[in-house]
Amino acid sequence: MFYKYILTILFCLTSLYSLDFKVASYNVENLFDLKYDGTEYNEYKPYSKYWNQKSFSVKLNNISKVINELNSDILALQEIESQNALNQLNKKLNYKYSQFIKNKNSSIGVAILSKFKIKEFERIIVDKYDKYSRDILKVTINIENKPLVIYVNHWRSKRAKESFRIKYATALKNDYLKLKDGIDYIVLGDLNSNYNEYQTFKYDKKLNNTYGITGINQVLNTTIDSNFVNKNNISKFDKEVHYNLWLDLKIDERFSSKFKTQSHTPDNILIPKSLFDNNSISYIDNSFGVFKPNYLYKNNHIKRWNRYKKDGYSDHLPIYAKFSTSKQTYKIINKNHFHTLNKIDSLYNIEQITEPLDIKNIIVVYKSKDIAIIKHSKYSKAIMIYKPPKSLRLGFRYDIRVNKLDYYNGLKEIKELSILNEIKYDKNYQNYLLGIDDIDIFDKQNQNQVLKDIEGIYINKYLYFYKNKIEQKVRLYLKKGINLPSNGSLIFIKNTQITIYKSRIQLTINNKKDFKIKKAK
Repeated sequence: MFYKYILTILFCLTSLYSLDFKVASYNVENLFDLKYDGTEYNEYKPYSKYWNQKSFSVKLNNISKVINELNSDILALQEIESQNALNQLNKKLNYKYSQFIKNKNSSIGVAILSKFKIKEFERIIVDKYDKYSRDILKVTINIENKPLVIYVNHWRSKRAKESFRIKYATALKNDYLKLKDGIDYIVLGDLNSNYNEYQTFKYDKKLNNTYGITGINQVLNTTIDSNFVNKNNISKFDKEVHYNLWLDLKIDERFSSKFKTQSHTPDNILIPKSLFDNNSISYIDNSFGVFKPNYLYKNNHIKRWNRYKKDGYSDHLPIYAKFSTSKQTYKIINKNHFHTLNKIDSLYNIEQITEPLDIKNIIVVYKSKDIAIIKHSKYSKAIMIYKPPKSLRLGFRYDIRVNKLDYYNGLKEIKELSILNEIKYDKNYQNYLLGIDDIDIFDKQNQNQVLKDIEGIYINKYLYFYKNKIEQKVRLYLKKGINLPSNGSLIFIKNTQITIYKSRIQLTINNKKDFKIKKAK
């Protein structure tokens, strides 16, 4: 009884002295002061038409409003012009400690604000021969006498090729590998890299000059052998790997920036396996998020700074995560869990296939030269198979084993599969196709569905059609080799696939036999 009493006291004392805290990152988009330094961007020269006392005051008030409502304990900032600009901002905030660095020839620098004392800081030099490079700010903060290293980054933009961002990743890696054992650290900031950069940039010849290697994925090891490091396996790796907190969110929620309605994740928070080991500081499971109140983000639009109207905030949204000095539990997915689902739905619930997944009783409802579409029933989810085996026949039901998943510009697809069993032919397979009135075609949950019998007008890559007597339009893409109809043509589409291209819904014609021109203009 005595021992139980002592254990209870110890537990209460541990809980009493544990601390939860929030870490965030925010690219504030060009916070320049009103002192002329000679390195300003042309549009931010002090007391010019679009950057003057009024502009500066509005910008300060707006950014400080975001930061105060974000209410983080440690905040990394990017695109701060000077120590003076940081000081002016911090007058409207509640941070006792701060640090700022900028290269001599650079227009902007990086900073950190903290409610905890900054024990020491260091400048990590990225490239001493490149006057446009931005060094990495390294600070050490004690959280309840537990050291935490924060690396604040602002990598080169995508005006430069990937080899430039690899320099940042390499400089960063060279430093954190020298940390003493047991020192926790967080990598965060504007890396100008998507969490899945190795997928999104590989077909872009303007960026990919590194044979598919990226700074964020392969150098910092957020992926191993083209698979994301995740909570299930992060502790199993001998070498230093990182979990990217974007993986905590559903795919549709992964964005901190938008470009022409396309979702991007340039801002990242990466954490090593030590933040899962419960030895010192720990990540609070599923605490990662994007700060996006209505005044910052509404109707798929980020309200960025508008220098003409002297209004707005930034072209980035803040991201944040919570950590604790107390022990945490993590929701680890049983690796065999998905084997019991046997549904296509399960493929949309997982990031990648780490071991083969069996899906039973699917039917092939559409097939062309390069793709096949499978589903279970008329209103069940559908998924595309890229380059399906020839033995997978239209109208037949199968049991299959999925060996590899992939995303192509946001569209989920099966890249590799094995046929376990051919069940039977269903002569009514076309009944599993949907009409335009059956579903919301703009809901991304309906991606890969095949629609039938649609009539509309083709104008400038868009199909104009009527649904419930209301005219709507959707982008229409015709695969290579299929001739485009002339503008104003009335067309009839026999079959079309709901696809996603750079975050936008479109309809794709995969076969020239799938549509015909009823009346040309």
